[in-house]
Amino acid sequence: MKHHIALVEDERALAASYRDFLHRSGYSVSIYSTAEAALEGIPERRPDLILLDIGLGHDPEAGFELCRTLRAGDPLLPIVFLTARDEEVDVISGLRLGADDYLTKDISQSQLLARITGLLRRVLALRNPENREQVLRRGDLELNTERLTTAWKHQAVPLTYTEFWMLYSMAKNPGHIRSREQLMESARVVLDDSTVTSHIRRIRRKFEEADDQFQHLETAYGLGYRWRGDT
Repeated sequence: MKHHIALVEDERALAASYRDFLHRSGYSVSIYSTAEAALEGIPERRPDLILLDIGLGHDPEAGFELCRTLRAGDPLLPIVFLTARDEEVDVISGLRLGADDYLTKDISQSQLLARITGLLRRVLALRNPENREQVLRRGDLELNTERLTTAWKHQAVPLTYTEFWMLYSMAKNPGHIRSREQLMESARVVLDDSTVTSHIRRIRRKFEEADDQFQHLETAYGLGYRWRGDT
């Protein structure tokens, strides 16, 4: 069965080019040229992954709001910004809203395909039945690597795919510092340092929303991050 990708892109020629490339790579594709069309069509046929531009039509920020809405409705749906905008503020904004990756349109087709493949590989874990041996527990933290679910003190914490695997990398070896490069390797993404930092901040904020006393994700300045080893 083919993986299905939703492409939200308002430039018709560019959308057609991406569609043809993805078809050749073995994916089925639905194209949406507006945020409204995407909000109507995506729930009817849930894709395995979304490629999303930021500027849509006359609204230069429509993609950001669409990402926020889609992420609120489905914490585990892989969302990737694919846009011409390469300013750091845009990258950080996209990741803060819950995107799993942020790519610019000058990326090569081979690199784009590698990013898509890496994210979709994790989707397969959701189709497997829960296996107790696949649950990692560290004190009040519980990570299920089959369902890709996270719980803190028995309360669900809605992490994205990228956030989940970064956290798992740290929690698997509590007390050990994980560099940004190691976190990227665990999440199978290639990001710059500021983007990794944005992901860590989002993870920490989500745990703080569940527990205002949360202090177990530590920054080792200049080195990386770690899960505190006393839990």
